[in-house]
Amino acid sequence: MSDTPHAMELLLITGMSGSGKSVALNALEDAGFYCVDNLPPELLVAFVELEQKHQARRVAIAMDVRSATSLPLVPQQLEALRSQGIAVKSLFLDANTDTLVRRYSETRRKHPLSQGPAGHGEQDARRALVDAIELERKLLAALRAQAHVIDSSIIRPSQLQAYVKTLISSPDAQLTLVFESFAFKRGVPTDADYVFDVRMLPNPHYEPELRPLTGRDQAVMDFLHTQPDVDLMLHHIVHFLESWLDALVRDHRSYVTVAIGCTGGQHRSVYLVERLAQHFAAQWVTLKRHREIDGL
Repeated sequence: MSDTPHAMELLLITGMSGSGKSVALNALEDAGFYCVDNLPPELLVAFVELEQKHQARRVAIAMDVRSATSLPLVPQQLEALRSQGIAVKSLFLDANTDTLVRRYSETRRKHPLSQGPAGHGEQDARRALVDAIELERKLLAALRAQAHVIDSSIIRPSQLQAYVKTLISSPDAQLTLVFESFAFKRGVPTDADYVFDVRMLPNPHYEPELRPLTGRDQAVMDFLHTQPDVDLMLHHIVHFLESWLDALVRDHRSYVTVAIGCTGGQHRSVYLVERLAQHFAAQWVTLKRHREIDGL
């Protein structure tokens, strides 16, 4: 058997404890990845070299705060692997603190950084958990800054699996644009690099025949297409992004997530995400997400 390295696709999964890394790994296994959970960063390069000798093509590795002392090694290791011709992608799963606290309370799991409750009451236990979560955010900040972020706070596991599979199926590119629609009433996505509020635009919700539809339905698209303010908003967002995307590339950004929010995340934001993705697809790799309606 030859020892010549074979082409490999490597996906590193990091993120907050309780944010859905196990769900993501399951999706990757379904997609044909060989998955390893909680690999110590000190073993990353040696492990990849071994898998290359075994002719592995698609490998996913999950790391988290349990390896906190050695996590600072990872960014440099990933660059070294890229320089060897390995296609490296990095995914960070995030969720807001309230969601993480609720998930820990429901499962009664102990946070990996928890030192036990600061006192004897429920409030003390919650405070200790929140402190552990915020410390985890600080320890993982450098990895988050270099990864594609998915906010799992209010999406279903099936949505998370679909988003992960879409990410790995997208072609390698210098920059990938992710357009995401959402409802302000359910919170702003924490994975957004830019957020545009379009709640001031004419709302199809108040047209009875359009209310049950979405921004992907032709009737809603026709209605919004005739609204001058909607077209003006689209023009302004396009102009902003076209003015700054080249600068983001020079800043070595791999992913940029643009979130478009309206009241319900069903009509206006969905329509604009569809239009924006269509516009930019000619020049950039683009992905679409509709947080409130995906999977319905």
